[in-house]
Amino acid sequence: MTENIVWHHHNVTHENRCQQKKQKPCVLWFTGLSGSGKSTVANAVEALLFKNGNHSYLLDGDNARHGLNKDLSFSEQDRVENIRRIGEVTKLFTDSGLIVLSAFISPFKTDRQQVRGLHDAGGFIEVFVDTPLEVCEQRDPKGLYKKARAGDIKNFTGLDSPYEAPQQPEIHLKTDEHSVDALAEQVLAYLRHEGFIS
Repeated sequence: MTENIVWHHHNVTHENRCQQKKQKPCVLWFTGLSGSGKSTVANAVEALLFKNGNHSYLLDGDNARHGLNKDLSFSEQDRVENIRRIGEVTKLFTDSGLIVLSAFISPFKTDRQQVRGLHDAGGFIEVFVDTPLEVCEQRDPKGLYKKARAGDIKNFTGLDSPYEAPQQPEIHLKTDEHSVDALAEQVLAYLRHEGFIS
C-alpha cells in the first residue's frame, strides 16, 4: 500500500519555521494518573509560554477523544492506538516549530518510548505528574474513580489496569507538594535551561 506514496518536500523548511518563531520546538509529554493534574499544569505552562511570546499548542486526552480519536474505546489496544495517533500529531506540530504540550495518561512505557522515537534527540520531554493514587481518587474531578470502584468503568488506570510510571523523566512534578503555579514555573525553568525558550 505504501509503495505508491512518495514524501513531498516543501519549500518552507522546519528550520525556517523555527527561526520565524524564535524558539526550539519540543513536545512536553505530561503523563500521570487520572486526576493527577496533567491538564491543569499543562494549561498553566501554556499560559506562561503565551505570556512569554512563545508559540505552543496544548493537546488534551479528553479533547482528542471528542474528535480525532472519538472512534476509540478504552481497551488496551485502543489506548495504544490513541497514543500512536497523538504521537504523530505531536511530530507534525513540532515540525511546524511549535512547543507542544500533550496531557495524556499514557500508562504504558512502550507507547511513550514510541512517541519519543518520533522526535529528535532531546525534543521529547517526559513530564511525570507524580500524584499518589489516593490523592487522585480524593480529587476525582470527573467522578471516574467513583464509577470505576462501583464497577461502571472497566480497565481503569491505577485500579484494574496498570500505570507504568516513568523511571527517568526529564521533569518530575509532585502536585501534592507544590502549587500549580510553582510546577508551571519548574517546567519553564527547564525549557530555559535547555535552550528551548529565552
